[in-house]
Amino acid sequence: MPRRGLILQTRTHWLLLGLALFCSLVLFLYLLECAPQTDGNASLPGVIGENYGKEYYQALLQEQEEHYQTRATSLKRQIAQLKQELQEMSEKMRSLQERKNVGANGVGYRGNKEQAPSDLLEFLHSQIDKAEVSTGAKLPSEYGVIPFESFTLMKVFQLEMGLTRHPEEKPVRKDKRDELVEVIEAGLEVINNPDEDDEQEDEDGPLGEKLIFNENDFIEGYYRTERDKGTQYELFFKKADLMEYRHVTLFRPFGPLMKVKSEMTDISRSVINIIVPLAERTEAFVQFMQNFRDVCIRQDKRIHLTVVYFGQEGLSRVKSILESVTSASNFHNYTLISLNEEFNRGRGLNVGARAWDSGEVLMFFCDVDIYFSADFLNSCRLNAEPGKKVFYPVVFSLYNPAIVYASQDVPPPVEQQLVHKKDSGFWRDFGFGMTCQYRSDFLTIGGFDMEVKGWGGEDVHLYRKYLHGDLIVIRSPVPGLFHLWHEKRCADELTPEQYRMCIQSKAMSEASHSHLGMLVFREEIEAHLRKQAYRTDSEAGG
Repeated sequence: MPRRGLILQTRTHWLLLGLALFCSLVLFLYLLECAPQTDGNASLPGVIGENYGKEYYQALLQEQEEHYQTRATSLKRQIAQLKQELQEMSEKMRSLQERKNVGANGVGYRGNKEQAPSDLLEFLHSQIDKAEVSTGAKLPSEYGVIPFESFTLMKVFQLEMGLTRHPEEKPVRKDKRDELVEVIEAGLEVINNPDEDDEQEDEDGPLGEKLIFNENDFIEGYYRTERDKGTQYELFFKKADLMEYRHVTLFRPFGPLMKVKSEMTDISRSVINIIVPLAERTEAFVQFMQNFRDVCIRQDKRIHLTVVYFGQEGLSRVKSILESVTSASNFHNYTLISLNEEFNRGRGLNVGARAWDSGEVLMFFCDVDIYFSADFLNSCRLNAEPGKKVFYPVVFSLYNPAIVYASQDVPPPVEQQLVHKKDSGFWRDFGFGMTCQYRSDFLTIGGFDMEVKGWGGEDVHLYRKYLHGDLIVIRSPVPGLFHLWHEKRCADELTPEQYRMCIQSKAMSEASHSHLGMLVFREEIEAHLRKQAYRTDSEAGG
């Protein structure tokens, strides 16, 4: 390192000497140009014996004026060139000086508090500014959003499975495992050693000691990569005996991790209004209310339920189910709205959202065949923010249990079917019906399009509205949200596009690729088994 500094210092001295010589040369040329020109053989005008008229003197003056103008233009050009060369040499000297300082001090990881050159820092910060970290980006369609993938200490929940990946798996690749470990450690470093600009308050432990977070306090994380900018990480930490979450945002702009923010997120008083549009399907509503009782009433206790019921058939049964569950649990935070009209999911959610008259509230648009956990409700609170973020979780859709568990006499209880396996279900990445968003954002964007009739289209229209706006859309698979299988009926009155979407959803919801293959080739398999049995019997008889 001393040798490198000596070389840089020698180069700087030679540049200064060259600059001095260059200035001396330009000054010498300038003096030559400014010196008066003499000619010994030329006679001066006005000498006795010479007779010159007025026209001659005017022509001579004009010639001299043009000569001086040409000389002035030349000098201006030389001065401008000299300024440019001086500026270039100054920039080279400044660059050499910065390289010398970098060689002496080094550029290390952000946690070492060492500073990189200013131009590198500006570039890295520009990567954060260009990425969709602090503000949303206007996207052309629902396929333009870059979804997050979620992870815990032990597992990664991913969308792009291919033929070898699983919806839920341990990070078996070393680079992915090391990446997530590094990210969690960096998040802990940010929380335990905060900077002065971090929006968090120092807290003490139960004995007055400094509160230190460790990897066991890591709850969940989300990450996504914008290939031309970097990887964004959203990390959530929580002590078991505290209500507040610690939220850390990190960004890797194809280089060291850079802290975006560190703040305290208090969701202890965040109420969720779960809005369920419903028509008939009372048996499914019984199962939904059992899940609601176990999760919302007994565990979370910060929920309001709004049921928007269409038609008169089954209405009394729904009222009875609500009263039975709520009276037994002494729960009164629910609203039942009856609409005597044909079922329309968008219409029901619009009515349910506008029926709330107690100010701002976080809404979860839900269906009667959805099973959710208490952890999901917290994920809903953590990933939606009024005026800034809406949450569109990707649901894990379960296959037909009659096919998945065909080898058993009866399918197991629903609670035992809630597993993330390739043969049990799939991430429903083409569905946009389940969403968490604040009422003010929903009303500002105009709610659902009431011109859309039938199956599925209203969800995509609302999703596209957010993509075309300025809010950040958080799209990620979540482990605590399941779509329970139920038989679908694609109505004849649907448009061709809606009917195609309905059939596609129906086909994908039946069974996995391998199970469907077993059904398709059932006769061939049975024929093979008969041949094998006949061959075995023949060999035994021979």
